[in-house]
Amino acid sequence: MSAYLAFAQSGFLTQLAYRNEVWANLFGKLVQVFARVAIWTAIYGGAGVIGGVSLEEMVTYALLGGAVTGAARYETVVGGIGHALRTGDVAVWLLKPVHFPLYVIASEVGRALYRFTFLVVPTVIFVALFYGMLPPASFFHGAMFVAYWVLALAIFFLIAALFGLVAFWLLTSFSLEWLMQALLNLLAGQLIPFWFFPEPLGAIARQLPFAWIVYYPSAVWLGRLSPEECLAQFGIGLGWAAALAFGVWLLWRRASGRVVVQGG
Repeated sequence: MSAYLAFAQSGFLTQLAYRNEVWANLFGKLVQVFARVAIWTAIYGGAGVIGGVSLEEMVTYALLGGAVTGAARYETVVGGIGHALRTGDVAVWLLKPVHFPLYVIASEVGRALYRFTFLVVPTVIFVALFYGMLPPASFFHGAMFVAYWVLALAIFFLIAALFGLVAFWLLTSFSLEWLMQALLNLLAGQLIPFWFFPEPLGAIARQLPFAWIVYYPSAVWLGRLSPEECLAQFGIGLGWAAALAFGVWLLWRRASGRVVVQGG
Protein backbone atom coordinates (compact mmCIF):
# COMPACT_ATOMS: atom_id res chain seq x y z
CA MET A 1 0.00 0.00 0.00
CA SER A 2 2.85 2.41 0.78
CA ALA A 3 4.12 1.97 -2.79
CA TYR A 4 0.81 3.15 -4.25
CA LEU A 5 0.70 6.11 -1.87
CA ALA A 6 4.16 7.03 -3.14
CA PHE A 7 2.88 6.80 -6.73
CA ALA A 8 -0.04 9.10 -5.85
CA GLN A 9 2.32 11.57 -4.16
CA SER A 10 4.57 11.48 -7.21
CA GLY A 11 1.59 12.28 -9.45
CA PHE A 12 0.65 15.24 -7.26
CA LEU A 13 4.22 16.59 -7.21
CA THR A 14 4.52 16.15 -10.97
CA GLN A 15 1.61 18.55 -11.42
CA LEU A 16 3.33 21.05 -9.13
CA ALA A 17 6.24 21.12 -11.56
CA TYR A 18 3.91 22.59 -14.21
CA ARG A 19 2.20 25.27 -12.14
CA ASN A 20 2.15 27.79 -15.02
CA GLU A 21 -0.11 25.39 -16.88
CA VAL A 22 -2.70 25.75 -14.10
CA TRP A 23 -3.73 29.22 -15.27
CA ALA A 24 -4.49 28.03 -18.80
CA ASN A 25 -6.39 25.01 -17.48
CA LEU A 26 -8.26 27.17 -14.99
CA PHE A 27 -9.36 29.56 -17.74
CA GLY A 28 -10.50 26.65 -19.90
CA LYS A 29 -12.44 25.13 -17.02
CA LEU A 30 -14.12 28.47 -16.27
CA VAL A 31 -15.24 28.82 -19.88
CA GLN A 32 -16.58 25.28 -19.89
CA VAL A 33 -18.58 25.68 -16.67
CA PHE A 34 -19.87 29.13 -17.63
CA ALA A 35 -21.07 27.70 -20.95
CA ARG A 36 -22.82 24.79 -19.24
CA VAL A 37 -24.62 27.08 -16.80
CA ALA A 38 -25.51 29.54 -19.58
CA ILE A 39 -27.10 26.73 -21.61
CA TRP A 40 -29.36 25.71 -18.73
CA THR A 41 -30.23 29.34 -18.04
CA ALA A 42 -31.27 29.72 -21.68
CA ILE A 43 -33.29 26.49 -21.58
CA TYR A 44 -35.25 27.68 -18.58
CA GLY A 45 -35.83 31.02 -20.31
CA GLY A 46 -37.15 32.75 -17.22
CA ALA A 47 -39.20 29.77 -16.03
CA GLY A 48 -38.70 29.12 -12.34
CA VAL A 49 -39.26 25.38 -12.44
CA ILE A 50 -39.20 22.75 -15.21
CA GLY A 51 -40.20 19.19 -14.47
CA GLY A 52 -40.08 19.85 -10.74
CA VAL A 53 -36.48 21.07 -10.91
CA SER A 54 -35.70 24.74 -10.23
CA LEU A 55 -33.10 26.76 -12.10
CA GLU A 56 -31.10 27.14 -8.89
CA GLU A 57 -30.97 23.35 -8.56
CA MET A 58 -29.82 22.98 -12.17
CA VAL A 59 -27.07 25.59 -11.74
CA THR A 60 -25.88 23.78 -8.61
CA TYR A 61 -26.07 20.45 -10.43
CA ALA A 62 -23.99 21.85 -13.30
CA LEU A 63 -21.34 23.09 -10.86
CA LEU A 64 -21.20 19.85 -8.89
CA GLY A 65 -21.22 17.71 -12.04
CA GLY A 66 -17.57 18.48 -12.65
CA ALA A 67 -16.43 17.62 -9.11
CA VAL A 68 -15.11 14.28 -10.35
CA THR A 69 -14.91 14.60 -14.12
CA GLY A 70 -13.22 17.98 -13.81
CA ALA A 71 -10.51 16.62 -11.53
CA ALA A 72 -9.94 13.13 -12.91
CA ARG A 73 -9.02 12.31 -16.49
CA TYR A 74 -10.08 8.95 -17.81
CA GLU A 75 -7.86 9.33 -20.88
CA THR A 76 -4.76 9.31 -18.68
CA VAL A 77 -5.69 5.88 -17.31
CA VAL A 78 -7.01 4.39 -20.56
CA GLY A 79 -4.28 5.96 -22.66
CA GLY A 80 -1.59 5.17 -20.10
CA ILE A 81 -2.37 1.46 -20.24
CA GLY A 82 -2.62 1.59 -24.03
CA HIS A 83 0.72 3.40 -24.30
CA ALA A 84 2.46 0.85 -22.06
CA LEU A 85 1.06 -1.92 -24.25
CA ARG A 86 2.09 -0.22 -27.47
CA THR A 87 5.66 0.53 -26.35
CA GLY A 88 6.17 -2.78 -24.59
CA ASP A 89 6.73 -1.12 -21.19
CA VAL A 90 3.99 -3.30 -19.74
CA ALA A 91 6.38 -6.28 -19.93
CA VAL A 92 8.68 -4.48 -17.50
CA TRP A 93 5.81 -3.96 -15.05
CA LEU A 94 5.11 -7.67 -15.07
CA LEU A 95 8.48 -8.15 -13.41
CA LYS A 96 7.76 -5.67 -10.62
CA PRO A 97 5.97 -6.49 -7.33
CA VAL A 98 3.15 -4.05 -8.05
CA HIS A 99 -0.22 -4.27 -9.76
CA PHE A 100 0.16 -2.30 -13.01
CA PRO A 101 -3.46 -1.03 -13.28
CA LEU A 102 -3.29 0.10 -9.63
CA TYR A 103 -0.05 1.95 -10.36
CA VAL A 104 -1.73 3.84 -13.22
CA ILE A 105 -4.76 4.61 -11.05
CA ALA A 106 -2.67 5.71 -8.05
CA SER A 107 -0.60 8.07 -10.18
CA GLU A 108 -3.73 9.65 -11.65
CA VAL A 109 -5.34 9.94 -8.20
CA GLY A 110 -2.45 12.18 -7.16
CA ARG A 111 -2.90 14.34 -10.25
CA ALA A 112 -6.67 14.41 -9.69
CA LEU A 113 -6.26 15.69 -6.13
CA TYR A 114 -4.07 18.48 -7.47
CA ARG A 115 -6.62 19.45 -10.14
CA PHE A 116 -9.46 19.29 -7.61
CA THR A 117 -7.64 21.65 -5.26
CA PHE A 118 -6.32 24.16 -7.78
CA LEU A 119 -8.84 23.90 -10.64
CA VAL A 120 -12.21 22.52 -9.59
CA VAL A 121 -12.64 24.30 -6.25
CA PRO A 122 -11.62 27.77 -7.53
CA THR A 123 -13.85 27.31 -10.60
CA VAL A 124 -16.90 26.35 -8.54
CA ILE A 125 -16.37 29.25 -6.15
CA PHE A 126 -15.87 31.78 -8.95
CA VAL A 127 -18.91 30.68 -10.98
CA ALA A 128 -21.06 30.42 -7.85
CA LEU A 129 -20.35 34.08 -7.11
CA PHE A 130 -22.00 34.98 -10.43
CA TYR A 131 -24.89 32.51 -10.64
CA GLY A 132 -25.33 31.41 -7.04
CA MET A 133 -25.15 27.91 -5.65
CA LEU A 134 -27.45 26.10 -3.26
CA PRO A 135 -25.90 24.77 -0.04
CA PRO A 136 -26.28 21.08 0.83
CA ALA A 137 -29.82 20.18 1.86
CA SER A 138 -28.62 19.31 5.37
CA PHE A 139 -25.46 18.53 7.29
CA PHE A 140 -26.13 14.85 6.69
CA HIS A 141 -26.44 15.36 2.94
CA GLY A 142 -23.25 17.44 2.90
CA ALA A 143 -21.32 14.73 4.74
CA MET A 144 -22.74 12.03 2.47
CA PHE A 145 -21.75 14.08 -0.57
CA VAL A 146 -18.11 13.84 0.51
CA ALA A 147 -18.44 10.07 0.89
CA TYR A 148 -20.18 9.85 -2.48
CA TRP A 149 -17.43 11.95 -4.09
CA VAL A 150 -14.74 9.53 -2.89
CA LEU A 151 -16.83 6.58 -4.09
CA ALA A 152 -17.41 8.33 -7.43
CA LEU A 153 -13.67 8.81 -7.88
CA ALA A 154 -13.05 5.11 -7.18
CA ILE A 155 -15.74 3.97 -9.64
CA PHE A 156 -14.48 6.43 -12.26
CA PHE A 157 -10.93 5.08 -12.15
CA LEU A 158 -11.98 1.43 -11.99
CA ILE A 159 -14.15 1.84 -15.10
CA ALA A 160 -11.28 3.64 -16.84
CA ALA A 161 -8.92 0.79 -15.91
CA LEU A 162 -11.36 -1.76 -17.32
CA PHE A 163 -11.54 0.15 -20.60
CA GLY A 164 -7.76 0.43 -20.68
CA LEU A 165 -7.26 -3.30 -20.15
CA VAL A 166 -9.52 -4.09 -23.11
CA ALA A 167 -6.73 -2.58 -25.23
CA PHE A 168 -4.78 -5.81 -24.70
CA TRP A 169 -7.22 -7.43 -27.10
CA LEU A 170 -7.76 -4.47 -29.44
CA LEU A 171 -4.07 -3.45 -29.37
CA THR A 172 -5.13 0.21 -29.28
CA SER A 173 -6.84 2.45 -26.73
CA PHE A 174 -7.87 5.38 -28.92
CA SER A 175 -11.38 4.13 -29.71
CA LEU A 176 -11.85 3.09 -26.08
CA GLU A 177 -11.27 6.67 -24.91
CA TRP A 178 -13.98 7.92 -27.26
CA LEU A 179 -16.36 5.21 -26.12
CA MET A 180 -15.86 6.00 -22.44
CA GLN A 181 -16.37 9.72 -23.10
CA ALA A 182 -19.68 8.99 -24.84
CA LEU A 183 -20.87 6.73 -22.03
CA LEU A 184 -19.91 9.30 -19.39
CA ASN A 185 -21.82 12.05 -21.18
CA LEU A 186 -24.94 9.94 -21.50
CA LEU A 187 -25.04 7.51 -18.57
CA ALA A 188 -23.35 9.52 -15.80
CA GLY A 189 -25.84 12.36 -16.05
CA GLN A 190 -23.00 14.73 -16.87
CA LEU A 191 -24.83 16.62 -19.61
CA ILE A 192 -28.47 15.92 -18.74
CA PRO A 193 -29.69 14.79 -15.29
CA PHE A 194 -31.70 11.61 -15.17
CA TRP A 195 -34.70 13.67 -14.03
CA PHE A 196 -35.21 14.64 -17.66
CA PHE A 197 -34.57 11.18 -19.15
CA PRO A 198 -37.54 9.39 -20.74
CA GLU A 199 -38.56 6.16 -19.07
CA PRO A 200 -37.47 3.43 -18.94
CA LEU A 201 -34.07 4.89 -19.95
CA GLY A 202 -33.91 6.96 -16.77
CA ALA A 203 -34.66 3.96 -14.55
CA ILE A 204 -32.00 1.88 -16.32
CA ALA A 205 -29.37 4.65 -16.18
CA ARG A 206 -29.88 5.09 -12.42
CA GLN A 207 -28.85 1.46 -11.85
CA LEU A 208 -25.61 1.54 -13.87
CA PRO A 209 -22.26 2.31 -12.18
CA PHE A 210 -21.82 5.50 -14.24
CA ALA A 211 -24.67 7.07 -12.24
CA TRP A 212 -22.51 7.14 -9.10
CA ILE A 213 -19.93 9.36 -10.85
CA VAL A 214 -22.08 12.47 -11.38
CA TYR A 215 -25.77 11.94 -10.78
CA TYR A 216 -25.94 10.49 -7.28
CA PRO A 217 -23.38 12.82 -5.62
CA SER A 218 -25.22 15.84 -7.04
CA ALA A 219 -28.63 14.45 -6.11
CA VAL A 220 -27.44 13.84 -2.56
CA TRP A 221 -26.17 17.43 -2.23
CA LEU A 222 -29.52 18.77 -3.45
CA GLY A 223 -31.48 16.58 -1.04
CA ARG A 224 -33.16 14.64 -3.83
CA LEU A 225 -32.60 11.49 -1.79
CA SER A 226 -33.87 10.87 1.73
CA PRO A 227 -31.32 9.81 4.36
CA GLU A 228 -32.47 6.21 3.99
CA GLU A 229 -32.12 6.39 0.21
CA CYS A 230 -28.68 8.01 0.55
CA LEU A 231 -27.42 5.10 2.63
CA ALA A 232 -29.08 2.49 0.42
CA GLN A 233 -27.68 3.92 -2.81
CA PHE A 234 -24.26 4.31 -1.21
CA GLY A 235 -24.31 0.62 -0.34
CA ILE A 236 -25.22 -0.25 -3.93
CA GLY A 237 -22.40 2.00 -5.14
CA LEU A 238 -19.96 0.16 -2.89
CA GLY A 239 -21.18 -3.07 -4.42
CA TRP A 240 -20.51 -1.71 -7.90
CA ALA A 241 -17.03 -0.60 -6.82
CA ALA A 242 -16.26 -4.08 -5.48
CA ALA A 243 -17.55 -5.71 -8.68
CA LEU A 244 -15.48 -3.35 -10.83
CA ALA A 245 -12.38 -3.97 -8.70
CA PHE A 246 -12.85 -7.71 -9.16
CA GLY A 247 -13.29 -7.13 -12.89
CA VAL A 248 -10.03 -5.17 -13.07
CA TRP A 249 -8.21 -7.91 -11.14
CA LEU A 250 -9.62 -10.67 -13.35
CA LEU A 251 -9.03 -8.82 -16.62
CA TRP A 252 -5.46 -7.95 -15.63
CA ARG A 253 -4.73 -11.62 -14.87
CA ARG A 254 -5.92 -12.62 -18.31
CA ALA A 255 -4.27 -9.64 -20.01
CA SER A 256 -0.89 -10.30 -18.36
CA GLY A 257 -1.10 -13.93 -19.43
CA ARG A 258 -1.84 -12.76 -22.94
CA VAL A 259 1.32 -10.63 -22.91
CA VAL A 260 3.39 -13.66 -21.84
CA VAL A 261 1.93 -15.70 -24.71
CA GLN A 262 2.61 -12.92 -27.21
CA GLY A 263 6.14 -12.65 -25.94
CA GLY A 264 6.85 -16.23 -26.75
